[in-house]
Amino acid sequence: MVVVDVIGAGFGRTGTLSLKAALELLGFGPCYHMADIVEHPRRVRQWLDVGDGRTADWDAIFRGFRSAVDFPAVSYWRELTGHYPAAKVILTVRDPDAWYESAQQTIFHHQIEPRQLWRRLVHRLVLKRVPDYAQFPLMAWTTVAARVFDGRLDDRDHCIEVFRRHNEEVRATIPAERLLVFECRQGWEPLCRFLGVPIPDVPFPHVNDRTEFARKQPWRELRLLIRGR
Repeated sequence: MVVVDVIGAGFGRTGTLSLKAALELLGFGPCYHMADIVEHPRRVRQWLDVGDGRTADWDAIFRGFRSAVDFPAVSYWRELTGHYPAAKVILTVRDPDAWYESAQQTIFHHQIEPRQLWRRLVHRLVLKRVPDYAQFPLMAWTTVAARVFDGRLDDRDHCIEVFRRHNEEVRATIPAERLLVFECRQGWEPLCRFLGVPIPDVPFPHVNDRTEFARKQPWRELRLLIRGR
C-alpha cells in the first residue's frame, strides 16, 4: 500500500526544492519532485499517460515516496489530496511578481537546445540514447503549461492571475487543520510544528536559486548520457 504523508500544493519556483530537502531531513522522504523525473526519464511515460487522460495510477507513480512537491504533481493537487486523504498539505507561497520573474527565467523558458556547441552535442546524444528524455517537453506541456496556464506562459498578467487563483483555491478547499501556508524563509519552526516533529539541529535548506538552476542542467544531461536511462 502506497502512503503519501505530505503533498506540496505550491507552484514550482516557490521554494519547492528547498521544501523537498527539508521534508527528507525530517523523515518524510523520499520526496517526489520534477527533478526526479529529469533524473529518471522513464517516469515521463507515466505523466504522459496522466496528461493525455489515459490513466492516473497515483500509487504507481508515487510508489517508494512519502511526500510530493512541485510540478507536475501540483497540477493535480485536487486529485492527490482526494486520493491520499490523510496527507497533510503544504502551500508554498511567495510574492506573485517575484514568482513570475523567476519562473519565466527558468522553468517556463528553459532552453531545449543549448547555445554552447558541446552542450548541443551532449543534448542531442542524450535524446538518442534516452528516448524518454526526448518526451520531457511534451510531458511538461501537457501536465503544466497547457493544463495549468492554458499554454500562455508569456502572458504575465494571466500567469500571475492563475498563481493567485490557485493559492486562493487551495486555501478555500483544504481544511485549516490539514493545511500549512508556508514560506521557506520562515524556517523550521512552523513546518515542524505542523508536521509534529522535532526541529533538527541543522540549518533549514535553501537551494535552487536561478544561478544554480542553470548550472545543474548540463551535469544532469551528462549523467543521463553515461547512465543511458
